[in-house]
Amino acid sequence: MKIRKLGPFEVGAVGLGCMGMSEFYGPGDDAQSLAVLERALELGVTLFDTADMYGMGRNEELLARFFLEGKGRRDRIVLATKFGVRRGAGRYERGIDNSPAYIRKACEASLKRLGVDHIDLYYIHRIEPGRPIEEAIGTLAQLVQEGKIRAVGLSETSATTLARAHKVHPIAAVQSEYSLWTRDPETDGVLDTCQRLGIGFVPYSPLGRGFLTGVITEATQFEEGDFRSSLARFSGPHAAMNHERLKIIEAIAATKHCTMAQVALAWVLANPKEIVPIPGTKRIKYLEENVAAESIELTSSELAMLDKSFPTGTDYGPRYSAEGMKGIGE
Repeated sequence: MKIRKLGPFEVGAVGLGCMGMSEFYGPGDDAQSLAVLERALELGVTLFDTADMYGMGRNEELLARFFLEGKGRRDRIVLATKFGVRRGAGRYERGIDNSPAYIRKACEASLKRLGVDHIDLYYIHRIEPGRPIEEAIGTLAQLVQEGKIRAVGLSETSATTLARAHKVHPIAAVQSEYSLWTRDPETDGVLDTCQRLGIGFVPYSPLGRGFLTGVITEATQFEEGDFRSSLARFSGPHAAMNHERLKIIEAIAATKHCTMAQVALAWVLANPKEIVPIPGTKRIKYLEENVAAESIELTSSELAMLDKSFPTGTDYGPRYSAEGMKGIGE
């Protein structure tokens, strides 16, 4: 796999989002997920992404098992995790906490669950409204000096907050949802700010939570525990309009003899080299498909057709419920 620069790190051009292995996309299978993690490393995937809230810590514990089962695995990857979203057991409702005391508590808890002595890339998962970003970044800078984390990241931040944070301590990466149907970072100044300041950009859900792959139809019944069943983009009038837009992806995929997922991911990868998407999956088949997308080159004409079919500013439906939007864009 080709290598891309992400802040101080060099990583494979396609990373791996691990969230769905433990929560949000139906039941998980740890044995199957561990096999996916192993195969990812074999294929050159070196950016593994998790968070303390995924499965209420179970996702970090899954990665700890992966590290223990293979000598040298930890040293071969850039390990990213996040803090800042506080949930109660069995609840989707959340609070946002970026206080210095909580940052330290969360970091120690993640280190313990992961079974590691340092975290490579530590993100503020959501920005706490009303709390100066300088306060949180100052605490994270101390954790860098103490060797507990190597680099600092922000998730779903605004361009203004990002610029302020970067003045306190270098920000290595910004993680935000970004795909053909979620192009907010292009219009809210976040992508421009990242490029101007030399900050890496990590798109999560680059396949539109599976919608852009074409496997989800209007008749799809999601498994119990799959939060997509509550999202407006997947149901009602939004779903009908969004399905219509998939035709251009399907046509390009047929021309290139690849899958729709690979076309959607190739579009993300066609952006500047500081972009490293982290598509998530629980299956080796889709992992291999995602990694292979890195070799697909879209022509300028194909890119223009995709841009025309998925224009910025279009109402594709809310990304999350109101609860899930807490802390986004702060």
